[in-house]
Amino acid sequence: MVAHLLRLKLTLLRNGLRRSPWQLVGLAVGGLYALGIVGSLVVALLVLRQEGHELAQTAVVLGGSAALLGWGILPVATASADMTLDPARFTTFAVPMRQLLAGLALGGLIGIPGVATTLVALATVWTWSHGIVSALAALVGAVLGVLTCVVLSKVVTTATASLASSRRFKDISAVIFMVPLVLLGPIAAGVSQGITASAGFLPDFARTLAWTPLGAVWSLGGDVAAGQPGAAALKLLIALATLAGLAWCWKVLLERALVNPPYAGGGNRKGGKLGLFAVLPATPTGAVTARALTYWFRDPRYGGSLIVIPLLAVVMFFQGSQGSGFGLLAVMGPLTAFLMAWSISADVSYDNTAFALHLTTGVSGVADRLGRALACLTLAVPVVLIFAVVPFVFTGTWEWLPGVLGLSAGILLTGLGLSSVLSARYNIAVPLPGDSPFKKPPGNVGQTMAVQFGGMGVLAILVLPEAVLIIAQSVTGDVLFGWLNLVVGPVLGLVLFGVGIRIGGRWLDRRGPEMLAQLTVNR
Repeated sequence: MVAHLLRLKLTLLRNGLRRSPWQLVGLAVGGLYALGIVGSLVVALLVLRQEGHELAQTAVVLGGSAALLGWGILPVATASADMTLDPARFTTFAVPMRQLLAGLALGGLIGIPGVATTLVALATVWTWSHGIVSALAALVGAVLGVLTCVVLSKVVTTATASLASSRRFKDISAVIFMVPLVLLGPIAAGVSQGITASAGFLPDFARTLAWTPLGAVWSLGGDVAAGQPGAAALKLLIALATLAGLAWCWKVLLERALVNPPYAGGGNRKGGKLGLFAVLPATPTGAVTARALTYWFRDPRYGGSLIVIPLLAVVMFFQGSQGSGFGLLAVMGPLTAFLMAWSISADVSYDNTAFALHLTTGVSGVADRLGRALACLTLAVPVVLIFAVVPFVFTGTWEWLPGVLGLSAGILLTGLGLSSVLSARYNIAVPLPGDSPFKKPPGNVGQTMAVQFGGMGVLAILVLPEAVLIIAQSVTGDVLFGWLNLVVGPVLGLVLFGVGIRIGGRWLDRRGPEMLAQLTVNR
């Protein structure tokens, strides 16, 4: 049965790759990226063999503890990611519990995270290969450590299964997960500075962690190499007790989940409240605007843009505070305009089969395009204004404000017009409604990249007049070019916005049924 579960995992993975050759390309790119990180870590562990015992023990224990902690946290942050061997799928099968546990645990090693963790853990054997006994102790620690990582992730995943089935929990966790990803640079810099400032503290911290469930399993090889077999034996008992305790918790939670699988039932919300539909005009354009605004507030695939933009400002402010100056903040207005405008370039794809509403009710293509664009404008205008004006409070170069405002307005309006055309013509693979925004759905990745990057190139050409005026002001220092930009940007942007709405509406009227058929296939 264990072998059957492993074959099932491999079959599901293979079939997913066969669905589209670009899926294989995506996996290869992800594998190469992971290989680069794993290679760096393995080389570092190989080099540590030549360093002092304290440095090697500190690095191995701290790194292993961080890996174990990451395996425990990531399942919560990515609760709505795809699970090819979801335990809930075995509810109706009489699989013996021991075999199910073993199969699911070993199946957790199949994939980039499992392989990467295994390779790095095995590299610690070379770090402590000063003697046969220390190398064997490191090998035991590596095997136990990898198993502990996998079992801990299964415990967390099974324990939060009822939460993961909740749409609200999926949305909140997906948005929260964006925060550390965007702020990875400042976080890494802060951690690096903290490590540098407290380098003398780290060995003591590692020695303390080595006596806890987080670090005990990773310190076995180092203790044996240091001639401390008694400490290594005690820590082996801690590691075994930790793995056994986690396995028992997983068994209890899995038994409960198989008997009472999580149910994502309907809520108890009362009807009768129309929300934004009662506020906006009772017209086709008003109805589409209300529906799109509802998406912006309730769908993390849209709302994530509103979270990322202020985080980008934090990143730029952090870069400026490191000595490069705050001049980079001046691009926040145009950058925000681009991000907001481009966020609806796949809005029909995000609708998925719900796009049938627009077809069956007879909404015209122009009303559809205009309603979605107005919903984005409602949120984008104040956000773009804030991020176009506030940077000059720090830089004091107010003479650039008119030009930046004109460029931002031109990018926003032109981008919305172009997005209205692209989303009516091309259907791209996006996460399904209710899925994590980070989930990578199967689809033609090559076409998606061509459409997105090609559209960005067209947008760059369309906003050339505003860009030329900004460049002219930069070269000549004449503020007149900035004031001209403040007029040219909105006027030209409005013209291109109207053209994009009309062309996109005409294409949508013509290709509506074909778009719906493609969206149905993407499920």
